[in-house]
Amino acid sequence: MNYPGLHVRGVLMTREKILRKTQQRQVIIEELLRHESHPTASQLYDVVKQRLPRISLGTVYRNLELLARSRVIRKLEFGGAETRFDANNGFHYHVRCSSCGRIDDVPDPPPDLVGKQPKMLGDYQITGHRLEFIGICPACRDQ
Repeated sequence: MNYPGLHVRGVLMTREKILRKTQQRQVIIEELLRHESHPTASQLYDVVKQRLPRISLGTVYRNLELLARSRVIRKLEFGGAETRFDANNGFHYHVRCSSCGRIDDVPDPPPDLVGKQPKMLGDYQITGHRLEFIGICPACRDQ
């Protein structure tokens, strides 16, 4: 499995820089790609540790931060919730369970709720936006 982005001869080329392809980085990305649940760093560490028993939680955190800064993955920060990570770096919306904190992608957001991003808003030049849907996931609803 390859990194998201352009992979050439053991390096990952991003818009900002070239990252060395390490075994740890590759396993972290592979596991992140396997889990659509948008895991936290500690959840991802638990899975990665099964494949790389000697890896530390700090190494997982550092690699996730580096990959997010390099825009290989997305870092999801929601108010009051633990940071999560997403291998899908394309623009898309999320829905968060207010009970358990689970985060899923929104496959087809209602068109009347999402509009075209303005270029300017007052005196601000807009560089991005985020719309978060909040609800109760199927597992919590069934309890």
